[in-house]
Amino acid sequence: MTTAISLPAAAQDNPYALSHLDALEAEAVHIFREVAGEFENPVILFSGGKDSIVMLHLALKAFAPAPVPFALLHVDTGHNFPEVIEYRDRTVAEHGLRLHVASVQEFIDNGRLRERPDGTRNPLQTVPLLDAIETGRFDAVFGGGRRDEEKARAKERVFSLRDEFGAWDPRRQRPELWSLYNGRHAVGEHVRVFPLSNWTELDVWQYIEREKIDLPEIYYAHEREVFARNGMWLTAGEWGGPKEDETVERRLVRYRTVGDMSCTGAVDSDADTIAAVITEIAASRLTERGATRADDKMSEAAMEDRKREGYF
Repeated sequence: MTTAISLPAAAQDNPYALSHLDALEAEAVHIFREVAGEFENPVILFSGGKDSIVMLHLALKAFAPAPVPFALLHVDTGHNFPEVIEYRDRTVAEHGLRLHVASVQEFIDNGRLRERPDGTRNPLQTVPLLDAIETGRFDAVFGGGRRDEEKARAKERVFSLRDEFGAWDPRRQRPELWSLYNGRHAVGEHVRVFPLSNWTELDVWQYIEREKIDLPEIYYAHEREVFARNGMWLTAGEWGGPKEDETVERRLVRYRTVGDMSCTGAVDSDADTIAAVITEIAASRLTERGATRADDKMSEAAMEDRKREGYF
């Protein structure tokens, strides 16, 4: 028995027209190949989060049957979700990839960074990231940032030039007409590259469904011990939560984004399948960062301030 496939109106009129997911995939594959041709030593930021997982999947497609010609780089806060670290290591082993880990804990231990009073380590990632880029002599760094996530990220180009200090200056953004990307940079500078810039959270999940991409289990509804802080459900951990007046309770939740445990909240959800997650996201009016990332709520321009310092 065959299943009839309903094509978009454009595809019905033109059988050679690409679906929106095919168009996004083709754009991302083109970006990966463009970087491979323009730069000497690119690296892919890989956290084990859904966006970096999709980005790696696209890189694997872009260069198949050859291996991905780039290493992976993970800035490890030391407060990561165990499920995500396990997924990261399993993925690296499965595809025979090279992984560089920049440890925030090592920078704290050697005195180059100081623990924040609130226990949040996401803002501390910038120094280890820039050190890893300089040490590895990476001239292009792929990130999974998307324009729909946050207003500062909406200002980024696909190729985002960073100066010799890793800082981002919106005034130095270059035009990218007709998908022509300018990778020119001086010695000491590098370029951040965002293949998923034009994707939305819904696009990412629809692509995960179509490509049958495996994700860490915390992206789906599961029972978890959490406590409420600043309107979010946080997981208890060595980072400093919960406080004496914060009560731990067991709830059915899932994570829309993955980061440092101290600032990444879960959402109440019974979406335990990809189809259910897609339905949930389609009805949502908040981006995943707006709903679940405390580090973006530190100030009105928190993300932009950190990007100017060298953060993604």
